[in-house]
Formats: sequence, C-alpha cells, structure tokens
Amino acid sequence: MRRSVALCRRGLRSYCTDAGDGFQSSKLKIFDRHLKRVQRDRAAWLMKPKDSLVDTVAENLLDRLEDCKRTFPTALCMGGSMEAIRRLLRGRGGIEKLLMMDASCDMVKLCKDAEQQIPNDNIETSYIIGDEEYLPVKENSVDLVISCLGLHWTNDLPGAMIQCRLALKSDGLFLAAILGGETLKELRIACTVAQMEREGGISPRLSPLAQVRDAGNLLTRAGFTLPGVDVDEYTVRYSSALELIEHLRAMGETNALLQRSKVLKKDTALATAAIYESMFAAEDGTIPVTFQIIYMTGWREHHSQQKAKKRGSATVSFQDLQKQFGSGGGC
Repeated sequence: MRRSVALCRRGLRSYCTDAGDGFQSSKLKIFDRHLKRVQRDRAAWLMKPKDSLVDTVAENLLDRLEDCKRTFPTALCMGGSMEAIRRLLRGRGGIEKLLMMDASCDMVKLCKDAEQQIPNDNIETSYIIGDEEYLPVKENSVDLVISCLGLHWTNDLPGAMIQCRLALKSDGLFLAAILGGETLKELRIACTVAQMEREGGISPRLSPLAQVRDAGNLLTRAGFTLPGVDVDEYTVRYSSALELIEHLRAMGETNALLQRSKVLKKDTALATAAIYESMFAAEDGTIPVTFQIIYMTGWREHHSQQKAKKRGSATVSFQDLQKQFGSGGGC
C-alpha cells in the first residue's frame, strides 16, 4: 500500500510540475514550447501502439472526410496524434501525398517506424520536423490540413490557424480536434480542494483550454469560411490516479504552463489523490475522467462555396411567412 501511494504521489507531482525552460517563439507566452517538445519526445517512447481514446478521436475527425464529395490529393498532418491519423486513414479523402510534421524528433521517428511496419498503400508519405507556431509549409501548397489533439498547446492559436489557412489551396479543408475546457474537470476540482485545504490558496496546476463558445470565433478570426464546430465528451475509467497520470504522459498531455509552480508539496499531492477518489470513485473502485473534444472544420475561401445573402435581399418577409403558416402556438 505504501508503495502505491508513493508512486501516485510522484505521478501527480510529475503531471503538475514537469520542469524545463526554453526559448519562446510567440509573443504571447502561455506554454513552454521547449518543455512540450521534451514531453512529446518522452511520449513517443511511452505511447501505446493503439490508444482507444486517441483512436476514437482520430476516427471521428477522419469521418468528416467521408462527408466531402471532393478529394484532397495533398495533405498535411501536424502534431498531436498524427500516428493514429496515418494508421486510420484507410483511403479516406483520396490522399495521394501525405506530409507528417511534428516538433518532436522522436515522435517523427515513431511515425516513420510505424509507416515501415504498416505502410499506407498508394500514399507517398514524407516527414518533417516543424513547429505549428511557425509552419514550415509554403502558401497554397496543400489541399487538406489535419491536426488531431495538438493545436491546444500553441501560444497563439488564432495565429497558428491563420498559417494553416494560408498553407491551404483555394477550397482547401482544415480539420482539427482540440481538448476543450471540460477536460479533466474532476482532477481540476480535486487539485483545487486539496490546495485550499493544505496550502490555503491555489496556483496553476493544469493547463488552460479553449471553451466551446470560443471555437467558432477562432475559425472566423482565422479567416475560414463555412465554419463548423461540434463537441463530444468521453468518460474514461482508470483504476487509480496513477494510471491516469501515466496515460496523460504517454499522450504528451502533461502540464507545460510557462508559469507553472515548480514544487507540489507531498501532502498536497496525496490529498489530491484521496479527494479525487472520495468525490468521484465508482462502486467498482475505478475513477472516471472526462475528456472534452472540440472538432473544428473550416475551408479556405473559393468562389464556388455557398455564401450568405446580402442583408435586405430577402424576397419574403416574416409577416408573409406568418400569414402562410399561421401564428402557431409557440413554446
């Protein structure tokens, strides 16, 4: 019992206080991009060959390609869970050339090795080391940009999305999945209560995430047309807080706040684990964890796309509609 508690404490402390300072390329500094690269290097060695949560998100993102009548000969897949995207493509989108990009050297190597073991037939795949904040891709060069669980770690998310739009050819498609603000809400509550009890205040322990209401504005601000946003929530059950932390590390989703606290007290970490179990544990002893995924879809402008009519161009008034269909009872 003592050993499991110690492991849990170390896991929680690692999740909340991973160290490492590096050069920040963006003017808006929220995340330590150097640390995030280090975390993704580590995740490349810890990642499972198949992760049910990651695969589910990747499948749902790629399903959107099946709703498109057109094909996307050249595609850029960047950061996040790009290995799952490559593995699960299965001919969707009519992709002929696939560019895989990540800031982590080890993650790129992992994808290369996986491609050799399970190649994608009829797809020419190439690899590049690059940062989403400074996209090393020419303008008007790709038909499709895919980002699965990666963009939420950029310091300037609108700026990164603008670069994605510029990389697209006219009528090109942008697909992205990011973690939403309800992700890890149980852990956030447990951390907050534990800090208030043990330290008399709270400090940043978990990274801030975008809210659903912001996603549409992000797409519009980045200049995408026909923006689309939808949300899914997944509940994953773990045997303990330690297992949760290990999974987050394997996903490369541990804390990378630039202003993160360097030290998490031993008793605070223990209290967090205990509070989590006491507040949220199921009858079978497992602990539920919420992952909120925000899916975003946008297109680069093209003359063939649908456009909203100009204000005042309607030929039928609401009064005419009311006369035709009746006043109705209302709700």
